[in-house]
Amino acid sequence: MAEQTNIQKPQPAPKKEVSSNVSGIKSASIVVLICFIFALIIFFCGLGLPSNFKVTPDTGFANGFFSLDKEGPQNLAGTMFKGGIIVPVLLTCFLVVVVLTVERWIALSKAKGKGNTTKFVENVKAALRNHDIAKAEDLCRKQQGTVGAVVYATLQKYKEMERDTVLTKEQKLASIQATLEEATALEMPALQQNLPVLATLTTLGTLIGLFGTVLGMIKSFQALSNSGAPDSTELSTGISEALVNTALGIATAALALIGYNFYTNKIDNMTYAIDEIGFATVSTFSASH
Repeated sequence: MAEQTNIQKPQPAPKKEVSSNVSGIKSASIVVLICFIFALIIFFCGLGLPSNFKVTPDTGFANGFFSLDKEGPQNLAGTMFKGGIIVPVLLTCFLVVVVLTVERWIALSKAKGKGNTTKFVENVKAALRNHDIAKAEDLCRKQQGTVGAVVYATLQKYKEMERDTVLTKEQKLASIQATLEEATALEMPALQQNLPVLATLTTLGTLIGLFGTVLGMIKSFQALSNSGAPDSTELSTGISEALVNTALGIATAALALIGYNFYTNKIDNMTYAIDEIGFATVSTFSASH
């Protein structure tokens, strides 16, 4: 007798879900603390190097790292140091803007997905016009990212409503639309994370720089009000503090504003893509059921 062998058919691999993969720094306060520490190191151990200032025989410990009482600066680093204690605060704001800008770039690059968003939208709309939901799902799995995850969740609700025999057509359409809006709302906090900090620094950087400028001008007028000839050292110190704080404040605010507007525009583009596919999904269901 010939031996019979049982040949088992291979089971199809389970379909993988679509994840947005949006990651990022959860707590901006930790970033601020670390940046403040680095700002102090840069201020005292970098800008405050004795080599950045004029050396006189009676200077003594005044040219040490952690002393604010130094002789006149002889380069730009020394001039920045003479800007006063407001400089580390502005350096902290500037470093926070740089770190969060890079962090949002990485996070939103992952949220964008693996392919071109515009092409993905067109391909999904074409699949929906052909009533090929399976192909639209495969496109979402390939795309990944926020748009892919939201559209995939909407397509799952689409298939669920196709099998439903209880709800009316209007209720099914409302359910699909509600799923789209809910999935979008769940993704938005991860996309907009840390952007409010950048928005705050667009104003805060300018205000802190203005505060340092006012302090510097006060020192300048104090030097001018002294009896006799004005103290040129005090006058130059006050002017340098005013100019350095103004420059750092403007640079911080400008970078924060550019980063905030750039990433807000990227999020808006993703939202527009989701709305476009969502409208196409609802229209397809309405026309075919």
